Amino acid sequence: MRNQTQVKNRGWLGQKKRQRRAAGPAVAYNKGLPARRTNMSNATTAAVNETSYLTLHYRLAAADGTDIVTTFGGTPATLLMGQGQLAPFLEQRLLGLPEGTHQTFTLTAAEGFGERNPDLIQAVSKATLLENSVPDEEYSVGDLVTFNAPGGGQFAGVLRELRGETAIFDFNHPLAGQTLQFEVQLISVL
Repeated sequence: MRNQTQVKNRGWLGQKKRQRRAAGPAVAYNKGLPARRTNMSNATTAAVNETSYLTLHYRLAAADGTDIVTTFGGTPATLLMGQGQLAPFLEQRLLGLPEGTHQTFTLTAAEGFGERNPDLIQAVSKATLLENSVPDEEYSVGDLVTFNAPGGGQFAGVLRELRGETAIFDFNHPLAGQTLQFEVQLISVL
């Protein structure tokens, strides 16, 4: 038979266990220090800066929505800001945007590839064309022709017209003078 003290202690221990269960689980992480709750939603989202490494989908389209280039529906692009992998005016639109942003910008001609410059429509002799382009190439109106420039560089122009011994080229950027749509979805920013 049990003695009275054992029964009383069991009753008291049982009562303390019942009180702890009612109060919720004991937290013993801090070994006697008061427990603190941490709100994980205070984490900051990375934003694009001048040296960010980005993974993104982007689309450059004409004002009417016709795609010029797009990664949507395919593999996203990865690029390092400030390395010339994206036109500087497009990089400017990305600065400060937080990771996860999906946004479309309208770019005027001046904000994009510039206004058309009539001085960049030039007559080039057929001899110069043959000396500074791909040997034995046959050109047609509308072709984009790359020329070797003095000093080893290259430049390109669109053949607009053939006249006897000259060819008329437009050395404006093909998208100059156009309003453009730039859509971007930032997948990750490092």
